[in-house]
Amino acid sequence: MRLSQMLFVTLRDDPADAEIPSHKLLLRAGYIRRIGSGVYAYLPLMWRVLQKVSQIVREEMNATGAQECLLPQLQPADLWKESGRWDTYTKAEGIMFSLIDRREQQLGLGPTHEEVVTTIARDMIRSYRQLPLNLYQLQTKFRDEIRPRFGLMRGREFIMKDGYSFHVDEDSLKATYQDMYQAYSNMLRRSGLAFRAVDADSGAIGGSGSTEFMVLAEAGEDEVLYTEDGKYAANVEKAVSLPADAVTSQFTTHEKRDTPGTDTIETVCKFLNCSPSQVVKNVLYQTVYDNGKTVLVLISIRGDQEVNEVKLQNELTKLAPNYGAKTIISLTVPNAEAQQTWAAKSLPLGYIAPDIADEYIKGDKQVHPKFLRFVDQTAVDLNNFVTGANETGYHVVGANWGEQFKLPELVVDIRKARPGDRAQHNPEQTLQSARGIEVGHIFQLGTKYSVAMGATYTNEQGEEKPLVMGCYGVGVSRLAQSAVEQSYDKDGIIWPVAIAPYHAIVTIPNIKDAQQVEIAEKLYRELNQAGIETLLDDRDERAGVKFKDADLIGIPYRIVTGRAIANGKVEVVERATRQSQEIDIQEVTSTIKQWIAAAI
Repeated sequence: MRLSQMLFVTLRDDPADAEIPSHKLLLRAGYIRRIGSGVYAYLPLMWRVLQKVSQIVREEMNATGAQECLLPQLQPADLWKESGRWDTYTKAEGIMFSLIDRREQQLGLGPTHEEVVTTIARDMIRSYRQLPLNLYQLQTKFRDEIRPRFGLMRGREFIMKDGYSFHVDEDSLKATYQDMYQAYSNMLRRSGLAFRAVDADSGAIGGSGSTEFMVLAEAGEDEVLYTEDGKYAANVEKAVSLPADAVTSQFTTHEKRDTPGTDTIETVCKFLNCSPSQVVKNVLYQTVYDNGKTVLVLISIRGDQEVNEVKLQNELTKLAPNYGAKTIISLTVPNAEAQQTWAAKSLPLGYIAPDIADEYIKGDKQVHPKFLRFVDQTAVDLNNFVTGANETGYHVVGANWGEQFKLPELVVDIRKARPGDRAQHNPEQTLQSARGIEVGHIFQLGTKYSVAMGATYTNEQGEEKPLVMGCYGVGVSRLAQSAVEQSYDKDGIIWPVAIAPYHAIVTIPNIKDAQQVEIAEKLYRELNQAGIETLLDDRDERAGVKFKDADLIGIPYRIVTGRAIANGKVEVVERATRQSQEIDIQEVTSTIKQWIAAAI
């Protein structure tokens, strides 16, 4: 392709609405153009990158025996109501675009396709002889993000590969799950990316186990905790660890203390001259279930630890049936205004004890009359601890479970793991932190959707059994931008060779020099004929402008037909290393072909 004929406009300054380097560079280099909030046009250079990523994804999926299909983007609400996720996606998380058609039927634009593919399986799979079955598609997805940001990283329309597998049992599912783990690892390696596979929370998709594939980058929205021995890595939302040991309490007898103005852990520890690890703090949350029921949640946790709200939400979701509900609509720390809706009297905030009375909750059909009480293991292990006295300005010291306070029945791991904690698999290893961009996520769904939607098969004994399912997603457009976020410099993008829009760019410094033009045209033809995807910068621009644009768009190899042609050579510059060398014109094609083969 000749740059003079391409839709190609670069910007010298960073766009005002771009926040992270990759977003700025893709806009500046003419890869994407913003059409609306979270909605982007993929321009010719970007589309070539996306096609290359898609091809790698296809090849790796096909290698597992998966079959490609294309599922509808427009999905009937009834399918989502069958699975129980309609309210989750349209109300709780609120990320589904929903609409009503001319027949007054509710529809959604697909953010994911579990319901659709389960319907197909329900209609078409009859016998164990048809299993396992693995389907996938590459398609545009839609999500109504509250705050679209970072370009293609968090948009409202994006390209995704989603796959779904069906099995007779968990063993078959796990075998495919491992195949997908390998396929996803291959995809990212072939794309030239540094990544880490981590244990992850399954979120609204559900299922027993899941793994995220994180491209490592400073601008990543996710924090990954890992050990140097390579035996543990997890998203901070899912991570587990051993906290630092608590300091032995100096309080040996139980007593109530006057502690004015100490409504935070920091102030009470300073006042009592104690460690936060000797304190049981009691954190209040308010959750609303999908049936409108409000439940007040009290969490007792060691004072130097923080509540992991993802873990908390998972625990509350498990308990939803106890309140006649299926899922959670919201989880918040109730402010003064929220408390007025359910509090019978003013709460002693900052001084709450684990046994605060249920009488603080006024009777109401929509509010559960008792606190739901959790205790984290870090608090269970404390002796002679400090905690609130249920009276403003007072704490108790030297308290113990089973003596002054009844231990809550629900003992859970609800703390947030953090860098520096000891690893559970080996306490000599400490957790390290890295930032990552989630580009892939694989799930062991089990029978969540098949049971809800009646998708069954007949086994060898003639019994009807629910299909066991897996789900596998990779963000194609997000992966492409994450490659830029991982590899760029002050002058522009540095594409991995495997997914660069073009392998090489031939630059003519002076378009009025007939010899430069002639050699450039010759090389352009030869390189493309040899399968080396090549751009020709034949624009009537200054050499400096052309060099800057070549750096900005990040083509791996730049060939310059400059002064060296007097010696039968051209200058070749490698974008990643900036190394420059003069190569005989006759050897350019073979040399670059070797470099590309080595890089890919």
